[in-house]
Amino acid sequence: MGDVAKDLAAGTVGGAAQLIVGHPFDTIKVKLQSQPVPLPGQPPKFAGAIDAVKQTIAAEGAGGLYKGMGAPLATVAAFNAVLFSVRGQMESLLRSEPGKPLTISQQVVCGAGAGVAVGFLACPTELLKCRLQAQSALATGAGGVAVKYGGPMDVARHVVSEAGVRGLFKGLVPTLAREIPGNAAMFGVYEGIKQYLAGGEDTSKLGRGSLIVAGGLAGASFWSFVYPTDVVKSVIQVDDYKNPRFSGSIDAFRKTLASEGVKGLYKGFGPAMARSVPANAACFLAYEVTRSSLG
Repeated sequence: MGDVAKDLAAGTVGGAAQLIVGHPFDTIKVKLQSQPVPLPGQPPKFAGAIDAVKQTIAAEGAGGLYKGMGAPLATVAAFNAVLFSVRGQMESLLRSEPGKPLTISQQVVCGAGAGVAVGFLACPTELLKCRLQAQSALATGAGGVAVKYGGPMDVARHVVSEAGVRGLFKGLVPTLAREIPGNAAMFGVYEGIKQYLAGGEDTSKLGRGSLIVAGGLAGASFWSFVYPTDVVKSVIQVDDYKNPRFSGSIDAFRKTLASEGVKGLYKGFGPAMARSVPANAACFLAYEVTRSSLG
C-alpha cells in the first residue's frame, strides 16, 4: 500500500473522528457568529454558548446540534484525505533522506501547503454547513424567517439558482486566509509538542496519551491564530446573495468591528476552543493509529 493511499485512508478515519466529536461545538459557534446585531436596548438572540445550546435543543431537539453535518460528512473523506496526503507529499519533498524526521519549520511549510489544497474544498462545504446551522439564528422573534433549507442539497440548489455555481465559493478568500496560516500553525505545534514530549526528533515511540495532548494543543493553536478570519468567513457565507450586507471580506471585517467592536470578531470563540481540543485530539490520534496500523 503506497504512502499516498495510507495517508488517504488514515486521513479519512481521522476526519470522521474529528467530525463526530466536534460538530455540536461547531454548530453553536456558527450560531453565535451569525446572529444579527440586536437593536439598541434589545438583548442578543443568544446570551452566550450555554444559552445557544439550550435554545437549540428546545427548538430543534438534540439533533439540532448536528444540523449541517451532512455536507461535511459527505466530504470528510476527501477533505482530510487531501489535507494529510498533501502534507505527506510535501514532507517527502522536504525530507533530506528517507525516514529522517522533519524540523518544526518544515512542518509549518507542509501545513501551509496542505491548507492551500483544502481551502478550495472547504469553502463550498462550509458554505452549505453554515447556512444550515445559521438559519434559526437569523430568524428574529415570532415573525422570524421560516426555515428555508431541508438539507445540504437543498442549500446547494438554492445557492446555484440565486448565484450560479460560483455562489458555492462565496467566502473563498477568508477560507484560504484561515486554512493556510491555521494549518501551518497546527502542524507546526503538533510536531513541536511531539518532539518536546519525546525528548528529541524521534517521536515514533510516543504513546496515545501523548498524541492526544499534542493533537489537542495543535487544534487549539489553529483557532487561536485565525479566529477573526473565521468569523468574517461565516458572516459572508450566510449573507444574502441578492441584498448582501457585505461587499467583501474587508467590508465584513470593518462593519463587524464598527458595530460590535473587537469582541464581535471573537463571537463563538468559547465553543470553537472547546471543540478544537477534543476534536483535533480525536483526529490526530485516529490518523496516527490508522497510519501506523497500515505499516
